[in-house]
Amino acid sequence: MSKEATTIRSVCVYCGSQPGRDPDHMLAGRLLGKSIASHGLQLVYGGGTRGIMGAVASGVLSAGGHVTGIIPEFLMDKEATRHSLGQLNELIVTADMHERKHKMFERADAFVALPGGIGTLEEIVEIMTWAQLGRHRKPMVFGNINGFWTPLLELLQHMRDEGFVHTSHLVQPLVIDKAEEIVPGILGVATSKGSEGESGIISKL
Repeated sequence: MSKEATTIRSVCVYCGSQPGRDPDHMLAGRLLGKSIASHGLQLVYGGGTRGIMGAVASGVLSAGGHVTGIIPEFLMDKEATRHSLGQLNELIVTADMHERKHKMFERADAFVALPGGIGTLEEIVEIMTWAQLGRHRKPMVFGNINGFWTPLLELLQHMRDEGFVHTSHLVQPLVIDKAEEIVPGILGVATSKGSEGESGIISKL
């Protein structure tokens, strides 16, 4: 595993395909998207154009940034519309969820979880699992907007306290409460945290 400083070129954002009940979550999506673009980074995400997913993508696009959407064919009409997908800079259609997640991992240099549901939870937990197994050292962030992720963070601490996160030093996601502080936080840790090269990682997973 390389000890060289991470070069952040793209950020993968996991979040809900629904807007949720707290309007601050949609606002956070738009703010994060604009921040990604203003820092000269690219967005990699699940391709949805509705809910918080759509807010992040539109935030990037409105600020002149680049968006890569990666979506399974069966979700194209559930989480998006064919017309709105055509507005993305790059669209990758996968055969299934497994292929989608691997392509998102390959394309991303950092990962952010904004509020979302079971799918969002599954995605960020899998990325933490791969980190625990030593398969990557890419920055991971919980966008804890209005305390959304606090119950999960408490559970993770309980797991550590009970001795079930045996390599906890490899699983140290940032917890950031404000959307506009997420990208600066990622860039800050990237200078001090090594990252394994992408070549060969996927074959190990």
